[in-house]
Amino acid sequence: MRRARKALTKPLVIGVLVVAVAGVGFGLYWFQPWKLWQDETVQEALPEIVTTSAPPTAVAETPSSPVGPLTLASGELISHEHATSGTVKLVQLADGSHVVRMENLDTSNGPDLRVWLTDAPVKEGKSGWHVFDDGKYVSLGKLKGNKGSQNYVLPDDVDPARYTSVSIWCDRFDVSFGAAELARA
Repeated sequence: MRRARKALTKPLVIGVLVVAVAGVGFGLYWFQPWKLWQDETVQEALPEIVTTSAPPTAVAETPSSPVGPLTLASGELISHEHATSGTVKLVQLADGSHVVRMENLDTSNGPDLRVWLTDAPVKEGKSGWHVFDDGKYVSLGKLKGNKGSQNYVLPDDVDPARYTSVSIWCDRFDVSFGAAELARA
C-alpha cells in the first residue's frame, strides 16, 4: 500500500510543478511586471514650421510670415488605472495633415499600450477606465514611450472633428491608463 501511494505521489508532484512553471511563465508574459520599473523617454519635436515668402513680382515690406502647426484642440491628461499627466494637442500641420501631440507625458509603462483618438467622454475615477472602447475610436499606434513629448499621425481618412478625447489605452487589459478631453481652440 505504501509503495502504491509513493508511486502515485511522484507523478502528481511532477504534474503540479509543470503546471506551476507554465502558469508563472504565462503570468510573466501576460502581465510583464518588469515594465513597471522600465521607463522609456521619447522626445520628438513638433514638425517644422514652413515659411512662405512674397511672390517674386510683389515688393515685400514685411518679413516672411510663418505658416505652421495650428493647435485645433487641447487638454490635460487625467489619471485612470495608472498615474498619468501631461498635455495633449490636436495639431493641424501646414500641409493639412493632423497629429496628436503629447507633451510632458508621464505615465507608467505597461504591456500593449496604444494611443486612441475617441468620441468618448473623459470621466474621473474608475467610471472612466473602460469607456473608450464603447464608441468610435481610432488607434494611432503603440505608445512610443511612457515619458516625454511625441507625435502620432492621424490617417488621412480620419476627420478629427468627430473625436473629442485621447486615451492611453492598454489593449491587453481593456483599460485606460489616462485620458484627456480635447477642448476646441
